[in-house]
Amino acid sequence: MDLHLKIWRQKDRKGEGKLVDYDLKGLNSHMSFLEMLDTLNEKLITEGDEPVEFDHDCREGICGQCGMMINGIAHGPLKHTTTCQLHLRSFKDGETILIEPFRAEAFPVKKDLKVDRSAFDRIISSGGFVSVNTGQAPDATAIPITHQTAEEAFDSAACIGCGACVATCKNGSAALFTSAKITHMAILPQGKEERSKRVMDMVAQMDTELFGHCSNTEACEVECPQGISVLNIARMNFEYNRALFFNKK
Repeated sequence: MDLHLKIWRQKDRKGEGKLVDYDLKGLNSHMSFLEMLDTLNEKLITEGDEPVEFDHDCREGICGQCGMMINGIAHGPLKHTTTCQLHLRSFKDGETILIEPFRAEAFPVKKDLKVDRSAFDRIISSGGFVSVNTGQAPDATAIPITHQTAEEAFDSAACIGCGACVATCKNGSAALFTSAKITHMAILPQGKEERSKRVMDMVAQMDTELFGHCSNTEACEVECPQGISVLNIARMNFEYNRALFFNKK
């Protein structure tokens, strides 16, 4: 299949950037989207041009490193699918594909399709951990946890931190990411000891990073490749108000 690509090229953070057109011919429809970009880069290198920079790592849909806007949609047209798991069979022969980096004030473009998502790391560092010394791994039955609680915690912990929620939110909000990280520890016994400090610190750091405010459009859940529920945001708000209440006492 043949594809026409319009790709955002930007030399560095201070560069203005622009869309550049590329044509690729004879592609295999079973190629992944990133393999298609690899093919483009091989072509550019052979021709003496600079390859397109983009984020990737495991290419198995679990690390959260890949991410770009494809025809205006975070990660592309398939729901619950990361960019690395998107394949060319999702597009038509001869189609024009617009490829841009994630757009958000807190995600500055480093180069081309590569963005700086270290703001997420700083949110995690501010409180996304338990400080209790657990020693060696305890027996699985040492702390009784119901199956429902374990499943709810796992559903929140499934967030891979790709940033699609931020990129697709009209406000550039990180509420879904932050709330998922807060929730999965707040509902487990190991995380309850610091639940109040954790939510206060992580929400404060989220605001410091200049992420926008959540206005409940729920676009974040729609485009999240892991299907993280906006109920996590409700839980974060509950935890935050609970922390405010007990801190006043």
